[in-house]
Amino acid sequence: MRNILIASLIASAFLSLDAQATDLLQTYKDALANDPVYASARAALSAGQEAMPQARAGLLPNIGVSGDYSRNEVENAGSFNSSSYTLALTQPLFRWANWQQYEQSKLSVAASEAQFAQAQQDLIVRMGQAYFDVLTAQDVLTFVQAQKIAISEQLASAKRNFEVGTSTITDTNEAQSRYDLAVAQEFAAENDLEIKRTTLEQIVGKPTTSLASLRPGLTLNLPEPAQIEPWVSSAEQQNYGVIGQQLALEIAKRDISKSRAGHLPTLDLVASRNHSNQPTTFSANNVTTNTNSIGVQWSIPLFSGFAVTSKVRQSIALEDKARNDLESVRRSAIQSARQSYLGVSSGLSQVKALEAAEISSQSSLDSNKLGYQVGVRINIDVLNAQQQLYSTRQALAKARYDTIMNGLRLKSAAGTLKEQDVVQVNTLLQ
Repeated sequence: MRNILIASLIASAFLSLDAQATDLLQTYKDALANDPVYASARAALSAGQEAMPQARAGLLPNIGVSGDYSRNEVENAGSFNSSSYTLALTQPLFRWANWQQYEQSKLSVAASEAQFAQAQQDLIVRMGQAYFDVLTAQDVLTFVQAQKIAISEQLASAKRNFEVGTSTITDTNEAQSRYDLAVAQEFAAENDLEIKRTTLEQIVGKPTTSLASLRPGLTLNLPEPAQIEPWVSSAEQQNYGVIGQQLALEIAKRDISKSRAGHLPTLDLVASRNHSNQPTTFSANNVTTNTNSIGVQWSIPLFSGFAVTSKVRQSIALEDKARNDLESVRRSAIQSARQSYLGVSSGLSQVKALEAAEISSQSSLDSNKLGYQVGVRINIDVLNAQQQLYSTRQALAKARYDTIMNGLRLKSAAGTLKEQDVVQVNTLLQ
């Protein structure tokens, strides 16, 4: 009867989770639409893409028109109107700083795209972690409730045996103590589940109801390739953080050349058309004149108070900083890939061991229950066996979630995490 009640509780809990349950893929789509961190990254990408047209403007012609119109009063000579306008064009021919700015803008756009790609991967990891944290909290609550029912039945049995004189009050007290502890654990588990749901809701932007859980009896495998070095190599070269920092280093190099351009001459093509309607010196009658001009304009800097030299030194120092930042990011990516791969590998071993431990714990519980019925085991033995079984089941579920998340983190470190990986993990859910 006890087994039937416990099995019914666990089955009903998981059935309620599966009824109209939201799976991982749907949660990811909701996060794409509603996560403010991802939306901020998308806006940052749009802003970063404007760097190229702004820099290109420094290489294109600059055209403008200006003019004036005035009413003039001359004492003893009457009044007259005058007007003029000038249409001017300036086309840069040689401005080294502008050219370097344009080349930098290409790198800046690429860096913005790398940052956005990293934000996409971070969203998958954050969403996945929050999703499985909710499942973990649900499992804890389910197992605690099942354990409470089992302990309550053991408590009732101990009370009956004490009343008929076949056991001592110690068995009743032990069972009552375990039951009270289970009640406290249930309250804590309910609170933790609510906190985990709130964290997930912050990402998806709406209340979460039930979530699809892992299929029973699923088999997890090592990532492909099943060697650590290819993953480390991919992290060293394809990690989006590394790519972004490589681009930052190239931008810093261009910045040195742009600073040195302060010592170089500039050359522009200039053309203008001037229209003037002005009175002559000896007459109040206006004379209209049109003047067209075209030519080149050059400028050679001679001395700027050592400002250019200082800017060059500053740019060189910033390049050195970018180079060291790149090395730091590269090492972090390698370390993350190693840790994630080892997490998957050790997680699979842990899952296998806990699956065996679950079978052993169930056998131990059955044996202790039988021994208690025939009088060769005491109540505390049964309670300990029950606690061991539910602790093992809880640890097994957590190990599976951690292994899956380490697989996602491994692909993120390697720069290969995509929506297809979410689809693949989603197939593990029922």
